[in-house]
Amino acid sequence: MLSFEIRPIGTVRNDRTDAQHTDNWGAVRSTITVDERFGEACLQGLEEFSHVEVLFVFDRFPEHDDYREPRPNRGRADLPPVGVFAGRGPRRPNRIGVTCCAIESVRGRELTVVGLDAVSGTPVIDLKPTMTEFLPVDVRQPEWVSHLMSEYFRP
Repeated sequence: MLSFEIRPIGTVRNDRTDAQHTDNWGAVRSTITVDERFGEACLQGLEEFSHVEVLFVFDRFPEHDDYREPRPNRGRADLPPVGVFAGRGPRRPNRIGVTCCAIESVRGRELTVVGLDAVSGTPVIDLKPTMTEFLPVDVRQPEWVSHLMSEYFRP
């Protein structure tokens, strides 16, 4: 099977250090410092966008050793079991997370965003500007997801 290596492009800095704390990310202000190997102009033009998709690694969580059995999200018995690709949790193959965040400021190699659900020190593997043409028009999801996520991005 094909394998590849991904090098982080930067690191998250914010006030959140507890990877187990899973709610209230909406007001979290994070600064992503991009590695100097990309130069001081690497974020140029990003300030014209309102949002950015941040791809990062859940580096504080081990992968599960077996993904074949569906599990309830966050281990909650009140939620239905789902397969690994029907959830967005950190214990997943390759441990990649992605969040669409509001851009607050861009200065040199520093990008400040609001609403990133990654703790301080998290490695960032890519940044992509959010573009209307890539967003879905109609999103459908099960009711239990809305219940589960009701506090997730609350300030």
